[in-house]
Amino acid sequence: MKVTVVGAGAVGASCTEYIAIKNFASEVILLDIKEGFAEGKAMDLMQTASLMGFDTKITGITNDYSATAGSDIAVITSGIPRKPGMTREELIGINAGIVKSVASSLIAHSPNVILIVVSNPMDTMTYLVHKTTKLAKNKIIGMGGALDSARFKYRLAEALEAPISDVDGMVIGGHSDTGMVPLTSHATRNSIKVADFLSEERLDQVAEDTKVGGATLTKLLGTSAWYAPGAAVSSMVQAIACNQMKMFPCSTLLEGEYDLNDICIGVPVLLGKNGIEKIVNIPLSSAEKAKMQESADGVKKTNDLLAL
Repeated sequence: MKVTVVGAGAVGASCTEYIAIKNFASEVILLDIKEGFAEGKAMDLMQTASLMGFDTKITGITNDYSATAGSDIAVITSGIPRKPGMTREELIGINAGIVKSVASSLIAHSPNVILIVVSNPMDTMTYLVHKTTKLAKNKIIGMGGALDSARFKYRLAEALEAPISDVDGMVIGGHSDTGMVPLTSHATRNSIKVADFLSEERLDQVAEDTKVGGATLTKLLGTSAWYAPGAAVSSMVQAIACNQMKMFPCSTLLEGEYDLNDICIGVPVLLGKNGIEKIVNIPLSSAEKAKMQESADGVKKTNDLLAL
């Protein structure tokens, strides 16, 4: 199993580290445009192998896509990160050109690759890859929902004062501060609805804290977060590589599902060896449907800024 990660910044390096530690891939190619940067990150990570007990080979490459040939899965993290006060949407002009070039270069050397898009604005970048490549729709996946759901579960556990292993929850919709739809009505603690433990007001606060989870960290750190995004991507890569058929909310091209068309947005899917194996339809309340439509409207406005 060969995995490529494009972009050796904080998210790309964290993703590479977690993939290696999980020890399911034989090789990870870490590629960056900055001379020597990916090579240095790869060397540093490989020097942890004997300490962390993994055998995955990590190879750093400067802008040579021939080294990615034969990749089964590729992760696109390249692009500029958010700065304090910057929305994901403001990144579109710069990152669209980067993502389009990276995707075409990867596919040229690995025509059967499965692509996971992390670059922001993520839903729009995923849509861009759909519109500018000939990959099958099941092989183009946006990462946002897996990360947003992890942040939702963190906030739920915090509110419940419970171990996070007790908690389950999901966020669908767009990967933006205003577009996320945390499904509080479906959230559970050991199969019991969280609404049985928390007031409506507290649940609303959990949802709001989840939606601004990325912005909160950007304000604290001065740049985008990287540990949780890297972990989210590595879990998706593992689900595909190991054919786990695990359910994640991912940005995928909808063609009538959830009453939406010609849009990439976060919905629950099953991930396996072919990428997106199935889009899972779950019942939504009228309020959740309205929020989902509002989120989709926001994503489409951003999509309209693409020069397609």
